[in-house]
Amino acid sequence: MLDKKVVELLNQQINKEFYSAYLYLDFSNYYYDQGLDGFGSWYKVQAQEERDHAMLFLQYLQNNGEHVVLESIDKPAVKITGPKAVLEEGLKHEQYVTSLIHTIYDAAYAVKDFRTMQFLDWFVKEQGEEENNADTLIKKYELFGDDHKSLYMLDSEMGARVYAAPSLVL
Repeated sequence: MLDKKVVELLNQQINKEFYSAYLYLDFSNYYYDQGLDGFGSWYKVQAQEERDHAMLFLQYLQNNGEHVVLESIDKPAVKITGPKAVLEEGLKHEQYVTSLIHTIYDAAYAVKDFRTMQFLDWFVKEQGEEENNADTLIKKYELFGDDHKSLYMLDSEMGARVYAAPSLVL
């Protein structure tokens, strides 16, 4: 049996991951509306990743005999003011998610829940990659976003991203 506080935080994380998927679908829709289908596709893949992260947390709780609590998912509240702003909001959101993972890790550490800490190790690494990807997108946009031909090429690069389900063993 897992610690009550750890279970509560893991359940909250399921909701946060589904919210992340909604947020990234919102970003995707914005880019499709702007005619930047590559960016739209990139964020659609990102939404799939977030959904799968939620499912990993859900499965972890089930595998440990814990009750899963699904809450309502808020509508994304980010005000989109332009293509670069979306990328910046994406980085801020990934930093927020990293803080959430660290909070769960801290709670598991406090009660010597090594199984949960080991489970979270993958997410700690994943969040480092997510923040790096978001930062790289901002840098590329700053380099190429003002030139229409370069933006077209960057959009094409973004559209080449394909979804790969996480290979975390629970």
